Amino acid sequence: MDVGLLGPGTVTWQLHADPAMWVAGISSLYLQALHPRAVAAVVQNSNFRQDPLGRLLRTANFVGTVSYGSTEEVRRAAAHVRGVHRSLRAKDAAGRSFRVDDPELLLWVHCAEVHSFLTVLRRAGYRLTDAQADRYYDEQRRTAALVGLHEDEVPGSAREMADYFAAVLPELRRTEDSEVVYRFLHRPPVGGVLRLGLDAYEPLLGHLAYSVLPPWAIALHGHRPYPEPAATAILRAVRAAALLVPAPIRWGVPEGHVNKAIHRLGVRVAPRRAQLPS
Repeated sequence: MDVGLLGPGTVTWQLHADPAMWVAGISSLYLQALHPRAVAAVVQNSNFRQDPLGRLLRTANFVGTVSYGSTEEVRRAAAHVRGVHRSLRAKDAAGRSFRVDDPELLLWVHCAEVHSFLTVLRRAGYRLTDAQADRYYDEQRRTAALVGLHEDEVPGSAREMADYFAAVLPELRRTEDSEVVYRFLHRPPVGGVLRLGLDAYEPLLGHLAYSVLPPWAIALHGHRPYPEPAATAILRAVRAAALLVPAPIRWGVPEGHVNKAIHRLGVRVAPRRAQLPS
């Protein structure tokens, strides 16, 4: 039986199926934008302004594949990401060229993502013990290795993650590029029928995802968030509304990774909190 990289016995398998992951994913992009070289790489190499949903969906698709895909699907997805990163270069504020697959940048993106996933979902009401949170970070070391990092150099617990952010904090700041990302994530330039949803997207996802950043990240961005109690209340209300949608429908977007895993392995592997490892 091919359970893929992680399998149904992991915290990741249960956690990543929660609908609050959409808010967490957007929040992680705000956080990533505070690293000047990381955000420069995105602005200089991505077509996100021409394809507004593309980057978020590509990231969601990669996370879904790594979390629920077969071993071969994970291998192919990881090889594709490494190949894309290997070919890209960007320039920093001083005009110096750097590789997008610089391990320092890969580590920043990994930590910004998994920290956002875990902290936003817990704030949304997904209950985890501290031991389960540490187990999640440890599991995610395997996903970091897929993009070219060494597992033993990646934070594997909440304490190690906090130490990492404390160490990298002096490098983080608001830049012109981070402002581009901030404005884009608040109101992406979509057209057609999607434009009709912007008035709901901006307060319920765009600004909400910004408002659930860590306080130090909000201070660096410098924009006013929702008050903390309001942000938590809105986040929990959005999650509660999403949970009213039948799980197979929720799990069908994007690409139906969870549904495919259930089809491959059987209904007993369907994600649920009761399956969390202790």
